[in-house]
Order: sequence, then C-alpha cells, then structure tokens
Amino acid sequence: MLDTLRELMGPFYLYIKFIHVFFVMIWSWSTAVAYSWYVKGAFVRWEKNPADSLAIQRRNWAIEQFDKGVVLEHIAFPVILITGPLLYFIGPWNLSFGWLLAKLAIVILVFVPMEVADYWLSHFGGNKEKLRKRNLPEKYERAIQLHWTFLKVSTPLITIFMPVAIFLAVTKPF
Repeated sequence: MLDTLRELMGPFYLYIKFIHVFFVMIWSWSTAVAYSWYVKGAFVRWEKNPADSLAIQRRNWAIEQFDKGVVLEHIAFPVILITGPLLYFIGPWNLSFGWLLAKLAIVILVFVPMEVADYWLSHFGGNKEKLRKRNLPEKYERAIQLHWTFLKVSTPLITIFMPVAIFLAVTKPF
C-alpha cells in the first residue's frame, strides 16, 4: 500500500520540493526586514530611555505590527512541516544520510520549539493588540518584554541555524 502511494506521488516530487523550498524562503525571510529596521530599533531606543513616552509608543506600535506581519511566516511553517516529510516519504532518503539527520535535528530541536513559542507570543496568549484592547496593561507590558527577550534569543539561532539547514539540504555534504 505504501509503495503504491509512493509510486503515485513520485512524479510530483519536484513540485512538492518547489513548494517546500518556496515556503522555506517565505518562513526564513518574511520578518527579517521588519525586525531589523523597525522592531529592533524601537526596542533599543526604549531600552536606552525606558521612561520616554514616545519610545514606548513606538515600541508598542512596532511589536503590534510585527505580530500582524508574522502571519505569513506562520502560514509557511506548517506547509514546510507537511512537505518535508512528504519529500522524505517519496524521495530516496533515509536516516542513514548524515546531512538529513543533522537537518532534522535542527528542525526538531531548534525550529519547532521556537515556532511554538512564536505562535503563542504573536497570536494567542501573548498577542499584544488583543491584550491592549482588553485593557490589560500589566499583561500587555509583560507580553512585550517577553516577546523582546524571545526575539533577542531566537534571532541568533535563526541567523546560525537557517543557513546551516539550507546548506545541508543543498550540498548534502555527508
């Protein structure tokens, strides 16, 4: 049964691979400009002068907009998590390929936990706009500071592990 399914899906391998790679590009770059040029600057300015009402206003606006903009990234990641295993299932891969094992380790140990936290911070309990509209100023401030801490931790991880994962997938070095 599984072999028949593999044979039926085999001709679509390159199409699935295109979708996978395309959504990896969306996921990996969709928030880079907003973070680099707006969010980071607003937060750095606020950290230098935490009592500056204009800095607080700009910080709050930037992170709320970031929560909205990250939607594209959060649509892309589930597509990646579906197409990746499909490629493994119909392709000539197995876990004896060292590059694949290393890439899967990065995805499972770094990207998945990071994205779970990111989804919560941007869309669920940590969504700043929802907290502001519900008039929960203490929770709003905690969510902002937690998101900033998350971004300071996750940004170096993405900066290191995203190129490594792409390198492994493209070059298959071992």
